[in-house]
Amino acid sequence: MNTLTESALTALRLIAALDPTLIDIVKLSLAVSACACLLACSGGLVLGAWLGVARFAGRGAVLTVLNTMLALPSVVVGLVVYLLLSRSGPLGFLGWLFSFKAMVVAQAILVLPVVTALTRQVVEDAERSHGEQLRSLGAGTVMRSLLLVWDERFALLTILIAAFGRAVSEVGAVMVVGGNIEGYTRVMTTAIALETSKGDLPLALALGIILLVVVLVLNTLISLLRRWRERRDAGIAGWLRMPDLTT
Repeated sequence: MNTLTESALTALRLIAALDPTLIDIVKLSLAVSACACLLACSGGLVLGAWLGVARFAGRGAVLTVLNTMLALPSVVVGLVVYLLLSRSGPLGFLGWLFSFKAMVVAQAILVLPVVTALTRQVVEDAERSHGEQLRSLGAGTVMRSLLLVWDERFALLTILIAAFGRAVSEVGAVMVVGGNIEGYTRVMTTAIALETSKGDLPLALALGIILLVVVLVLNTLISLLRRWRERRDAGIAGWLRMPDLTT
């Protein structure tokens, strides 16, 4: 067998045996991404919903900045967070550098623009369809944003899943602020980079397979949610078009 085949078989054996090192890395990676998404979504949903409804001077400039941040390089975010949390930085007193918290902060900053921009687009599209009716009922900006968020909750759920996928696949920022310390700040993406450079291909492949499975599951959930919502909307529309046979 060639090296690739041997490495792949060994990787599958590591997964099947639930190798402790492998499991620890996966658990830490999922925990960091989940915490980062929780923070980013808490602020991103609120800000995005408000931007989707509010109209104010300079809104175009704010949206331009927001859309620009979608392409923000992860290593730049890692560098900024590193400078903030370093001993000479303004937040150095926290002692978060090369820790779980630092990685959560870095991932949250990366995910926040994604959640905000996608939420803004969804809510703004809903505002075009239903905003006039809500305004005629006396709903203000905040009330309209809340009502539209609830109405589009299933679409927003897919945004949350996509945000988690963005976080769990991040490598640059967490490498800079986490330091890739074994058993402490080593997540799936940084471990893959390290093990590949060391030549430990089985562990790198095992982590890569798990990461691909996680991303596949997330994309499957998004697809299922989209199809379920389409069937639900079609069913409601069909029910509304049914003639009243009681008259």
